[in-house]
Amino acid sequence: MRNFLTLFQKELTESMRNGKWIWLPIAIILIGISQPITTYYMPQILESAGNLPEGAVIEIPTPSGEEVLASTLGQFGSIGTLLFVLGSMSAISMERQNSSLTLVMVRPVSPFQYIASKWASQLLIALVSFIASYVLVWYYTNLLFTSVDWKFMLSSLGIYSLWILFIISVTTLAGTLLKASSGIAGISIALLGVLSVSSGLFTRFMEWSPTNLRTHASGVLMNGELLENGMLVILTTVGLSLIFVWFATLNFKRFEQF
Repeated sequence: MRNFLTLFQKELTESMRNGKWIWLPIAIILIGISQPITTYYMPQILESAGNLPEGAVIEIPTPSGEEVLASTLGQFGSIGTLLFVLGSMSAISMERQNSSLTLVMVRPVSPFQYIASKWASQLLIALVSFIASYVLVWYYTNLLFTSVDWKFMLSSLGIYSLWILFIISVTTLAGTLLKASSGIAGISIALLGVLSVSSGLFTRFMEWSPTNLRTHASGVLMNGELLENGMLVILTTVGLSLIFVWFATLNFKRFEQF
């Protein structure tokens, strides 16, 4: 346990030094708060764009606070996913490329402790970034639109956080398969993209897919409760995430030459 905590602290310190604790939260926050602000000022934005007939009146139905938060989750699902992958893709590959991995593994450190410290540190950074952004979005949504119950907000936050858990687990596994950061990002995004497309095309057979987490998080916001098969999606996401970390440990132990 001491070895894990030491490695975990090292990862957090390294992330602070390379600026990940700064640029990732800022990027995620900007993506989040841009949604309610843009939605609120959309009529003025369209009017300022010009090229409208004289006397034209722009009438856009005002969305509810729940709808604004749900649309924000859609923003996180696309651009946010890319940023989370880019933020964690080099966690393992960097040490494999510069040979500093050897200096770590000559110490009494097990492959599981090494992989778990990487996974946990990247997950912590991603979750802190997402939580900070989502809470700010909720705050601005309550100011500009109708208020959203904090219990529904926290429930949707918890459900969507599992999607981030899944992203970090996939990227961690990819980091043990490839050395190039670009390849790690490519295979992670490709896997997540294929899973998302498959869930859209084969809805009936992909009800368990982790990509449905956004739908269930939005369902909690709109209806105040989980949609059908919500627990199945949650359990599947947690299970697959743990399996990916386990496979990453096995793969790292089998193929990495210390």
